Amino acid sequence: MRLQGVPICAGTVMAGRIVRLMDELDVRRFVEDVAAGTIAPDDAVERLRRLPFAELGFAKVDHHRPLRQGMPEAVYGPGKTPAQCAAVVAELLSGGSGPVLLTRAGPEQVAAALTRSPGGEARPERVDQRRLQTVVWRHAGPRPGRVLVCSAGTADEPVVEECVATLRAYGFRPETLVDCGVAGVHRLLASYDDLQEADAIVVVAGMEGALASLVAGLTSAPVIAVPTSAGYGAALEGVTALLAMHASCASGITVVGIDNGYGAACAVARTLR
Repeated sequence: MRLQGVPICAGTVMAGRIVRLMDELDVRRFVEDVAAGTIAPDDAVERLRRLPFAELGFAKVDHHRPLRQGMPEAVYGPGKTPAQCAAVVAELLSGGSGPVLLTRAGPEQVAAALTRSPGGEARPERVDQRRLQTVVWRHAGPRPGRVLVCSAGTADEPVVEECVATLRAYGFRPETLVDCGVAGVHRLLASYDDLQEADAIVVVAGMEGALASLVAGLTSAPVIAVPTSAGYGAALEGVTALLAMHASCASGITVVGIDNGYGAACAVARTLR
């Protein structure tokens, strides 16, 4: 591993131990160690001189992202070999105490990552070769806030699963409201009280994407809209829903990319900080 050109091991050794600045809690401990004399001032200055990343040859793993953004780097499965997924996950787990996520991972990637780093939780638990999973190691502690994930149809389930897994990784306990699209609006209205009590709502919908406007018109909570690729010809694999959500007459909706359940969960985590 290198610190922007400076060789180091899994972390920087100070006063006989490895120190990693991964998140705010780690920084506080680091400052306390400096104040207590456990870490020498010169060592502390050297450690803080540059923001560290781990050079793996095929990837530069960003260990300081939780400190800058409030959430860690996630490992995006598509395009990576199983061995690469396993290596990046292991590197992220080597320091700090926050959650580590592997997203959009196929069966071989999941197996390789869990073999090298046991203890991860995969969602959905059982899948076939065509379904992708989100795997989480080291879930964050419980966070306040009632989060509701509302989907238009059963075809949106893979995106809902990704969103729920990510929210759980960050300490939320999301509730789901499924299969309540606008073609049967009474199904949504039956859960009107749930909409009113939510602190944030993720709306997952394909086809024409109208569910986001409807939900945002019924609640004052932040609404994160996720267009999905579900739908026939003119749905254009999610483009129609994406544009409809952007053009919504319900003001203040946050719209993420097509099928991006992970990004929607991150938007909730940022909003409810």
